[in-house]
Amino acid sequence: MPGPPPAVAAVRVAVRRALTGAGLAEESAWDPAAEPGRGAPLVAVACSGGADSLALAAGVGFVAPRLGVRAVALVVDHGLQEGSGAVARVAAAQARELVGAAEVLTAQVDPAGAGPEAAARGARYAVLLARADELGAVGLLVGHTLDDQAEQVLLGLARGSGARSLAGMRPARSAEANASGREDHGLELLRPLLGLRRSVTEQACAELGLVPWTDPHNADRRYARVRARQAVARLGEELGPGLPEALARTADLLREDADALDDWADTAYRDRGTWEEGRWTAQVGDVAELPRAVRTRVWRTAALTLGSPGTDLTAEHLGAVDELVTYWRGQGPLHLPGGVRAGRGGDRVWLSGAIPSTMATAST
Repeated sequence: MPGPPPAVAAVRVAVRRALTGAGLAEESAWDPAAEPGRGAPLVAVACSGGADSLALAAGVGFVAPRLGVRAVALVVDHGLQEGSGAVARVAAAQARELVGAAEVLTAQVDPAGAGPEAAARGARYAVLLARADELGAVGLLVGHTLDDQAEQVLLGLARGSGARSLAGMRPARSAEANASGREDHGLELLRPLLGLRRSVTEQACAELGLVPWTDPHNADRRYARVRARQAVARLGEELGPGLPEALARTADLLREDADALDDWADTAYRDRGTWEEGRWTAQVGDVAELPRAVRTRVWRTAALTLGSPGTDLTAEHLGAVDELVTYWRGQGPLHLPGGVRAGRGGDRVWLSGAIPSTMATAST
């Protein structure tokens, strides 16, 4: 019997590796005749009806039951375009045929402040994670591809971002939020297609006879992501083939470095600092011997713990805190976003915030 077409096979292999690699299924459980019961683990698949998510849903629909895993597709209606409800219903119908179950979720998008792209993304993940948690899912799968990763890295370069931003999206990580508010709810966010080009998902849909939806926003140059996509294509023509793969490879390499620095900084934050009456404080000599890349991560961790919003805390803020150690001139307390302050008294550097000391202490 001939195997599946190449693109379909590539998607299925990627999904199988993602589920088993994250520990959500056992490779030894593979059974072509399996029919998972109600007690089997559940994974949720985000599906917009576009080629990437539709190919992912098809891959999950084939692989998950053979690994003893149930699946449900979640379609988000952002309400940002006329007829978005109808588009969501069509996507849900397609996904239901592929996965066996599908739901349409409604997201409330407030573009004020963050901008439409960030606002839509935040609202989308909020409802996806909340519903996946309510359903008891152990994983949420999303359809980002290698092309999305390349665009993410290029956007980071354009903004002058650091290693963490240039490290791009992780293939797998623990989800950041859930409906119940539990810190560790066992929900993994997986991106099985992060190693595949967008052309593969489009070909997989064609091979399966699936008709994906084309989002008109994907051609709207008002959005940074669209401009990045077009820029990657133009740069590929100028610099030669393989640019998306090279950008994605850069992300993988930087992610390893950033993870190592983050681990070092987390250890330094715990071992070299103490909480005293709602302040995180450390001996100047203990932190001065750390590399600057580690110190600034320590300042960031302390500031975030004290309530400074990560979206507003910049490299300039962290550099100013670092000068309390490296270029001390008796400067007064610094004011960081979110009501957090930083200062130095004698041989100790400190950060304090508006949250109660019990909250700060509990987060350490």
